[in-house]
Amino acid sequence: MRRRVVTVNDKMQKGYRYTLTAPAGRGFAPEFTPDLTPAQMLALGVFCGKYMTDCRREFPKSWFTRAKFAKAERDCALNFFGIDASQPLSEWKRKGWIHPDDPRGWFQWYCRYYMGRRMPDEDARQIKRWKAIRRDVAQIRKNCEPGELLCRRRQRQALLHWAYDSRKI
Repeated sequence: MRRRVVTVNDKMQKGYRYTLTAPAGRGFAPEFTPDLTPAQMLALGVFCGKYMTDCRREFPKSWFTRAKFAKAERDCALNFFGIDASQPLSEWKRKGWIHPDDPRGWFQWYCRYYMGRRMPDEDARQIKRWKAIRRDVAQIRKNCEPGELLCRRRQRQALLHWAYDSRKI
């Protein structure tokens, strides 16, 4: 694969550059097996329609053809489960979950990882966080009948935010 440098100029980053070193959608760490691609997540409805609205040039146009974006303010009805399952970015910052290279958080990291950016230490940290969310899968399996989508909607929506397809639990 030929390396490619991406330069980012959006509301949160000016002149940030990273290199794609792996093929898009492939070459993931063996323990990182997300159910959903970034494009699938955006089409299902995540983050109340207000995520990545100013950084489309960084990613493939195809990711946005079916994306559910809010027209103005956040609109949690756009989320697949119609419920807010997000914490504000300020809370993520307070807890130390934000890496300077990805000021929007985990999903930004995942989009860039999916495209082929690799940062070994940060990748390991984010994959560890992704694996920890499986506790919500266990809670849904314990408390809901299979396919009962109205059961634990907030947890199911949160799992969608982490690329777990909670519709299949």
